[in-house]
Amino acid sequence: MGARRKARELVLQMLYQHDMSGNAPDMIVDTFDDLQKSKPNTRDFATKIFRGTVDNLSEIDGMIQAQADNWRLSRMAVVDRNIIRMSIYEFLHESSTPKLVVIDEAIEIAKKFGTEKSSQFINGILDGILKRYNLAS
Repeated sequence: MGARRKARELVLQMLYQHDMSGNAPDMIVDTFDDLQKSKPNTRDFATKIFRGTVDNLSEIDGMIQAQADNWRLSRMAVVDRNIIRMSIYEFLHESSTPKLVVIDEAIEIAKKFGTEKSSQFINGILDGILKRYNLAS
């Protein structure tokens, strides 16, 4: 597994913890053993994506809500919701990563951590976000 995939999986786990516990981002970063044991480049990328996603949560959630017809955020599976969140953060703030790579990574992580239908749901939302907000370039 590549360093960025590992980092994204760590981000998902930290976002899940933040979503479920409401713990402060600093506490999550400081106490998450898998993150602390990671290689520096993996740890740095994961921390950047995690903090950026949390810092931009209201904007990101607004984008999801606008795209997800008939789906309230609270009704989405926690794993799916957080994969979508971190992917949108990457769309907006990590221009060095191609958008289709972000979607591919989201789908693969969903297959590992989500339900049988997670990857299709996430793909649909992310594809719609790219088109709705003209981010595909």
